[in-house]
Amino acid sequence: MKQILLLGGTGWLGQTISLQALDRGHSVTALARGTKPFTPGVRAVIADREAPDAYEQVAGRAWDLVIELTDRPPFAREAVQHLGGSAGNWVFISSCSVYDLQSEPGADETARTAEPLPGAEDGEDADFGRAKSACEEVSVRYRNGGALVVRPGLIGGPGDPSGRSTYWPLRFAERRDPVLVPKAPDGEAHVQIIDVRDLAAFILDAGLAGEHGYVNAVGEAHRLGQALEMAREAAATVAASNGRPAPEHQVVGYDVSRMAADGVNPWAGPTSLPLLLPPGDGYAGFARRSDARALQLGLRRRSLRQTFEDIVRSGGETDVDSLSSGLTAAEEQRLLAR
Repeated sequence: MKQILLLGGTGWLGQTISLQALDRGHSVTALARGTKPFTPGVRAVIADREAPDAYEQVAGRAWDLVIELTDRPPFAREAVQHLGGSAGNWVFISSCSVYDLQSEPGADETARTAEPLPGAEDGEDADFGRAKSACEEVSVRYRNGGALVVRPGLIGGPGDPSGRSTYWPLRFAERRDPVLVPKAPDGEAHVQIIDVRDLAAFILDAGLAGEHGYVNAVGEAHRLGQALEMAREAAATVAASNGRPAPEHQVVGYDVSRMAADGVNPWAGPTSLPLLLPPGDGYAGFARRSDARALQLGLRRRSLRQTFEDIVRSGGETDVDSLSSGLTAAEEQRLLAR
């Protein structure tokens, strides 16, 4: 049994890591403000990381693994100063948003990263990529290189609070017809989703194994059209497994060049076409990052089709109108009418 400390741990990824670590028989402690529920079975340490005694209850212990999830550089710096010397292994959860450019397909971990926020800046409400870049820098420096920096791409799966990975499979699971899908120029739109459960398992495996350095933890790259077809197939498969006829949808292609005029957003959020990146070459590499090092370090991934099926199974009768991303029924109908 290993002693694992999560700094944070009450969000979606942190909860998933906690559940998997507990299932493996490890002892898990999570330090957080307590504004969200802790995972049952986790030792909860409620602390304000802005307070001078924030780490008093967890300092001085020989943690086998510390997992840091913050995007605030002062938190990352103070945590590694207080705990880094006694931790056997250290993982900082960063993001592919740290990269300075998102335009090069296949770029690996050696690609240039964004300029870190200056030390005096706290990162709250600051540029996310630069804040994560600063957190990376202090984590690696204070550990003398003895830290694993995991850079996830788009995280998806059942329970995705952003709605980015859940909208399409749940939309195809609905009986409402027709379905409006983005019609993007061939070759421009890609999707690269890593299932939150696979990411959590990789963080634990690589962290406890003492891996160091930087690694892109990303899903397999697919064209957007392929991903949408997998979402459609997943909805049909789940319906059949439940003894129901598969939804037979008419699919209507939406010209994405009309998005600005129609008030439709790319990627995520209200009135959006989830997973569709903004047009142009600037994002040509965003969903096509190299996964070679992650696979070398043992990342195991389920198929995107399986992730979509699990989303439909767990989503039940979830109405897409309730999701944080996508089109409501009324918005979709408005666009179809045009």
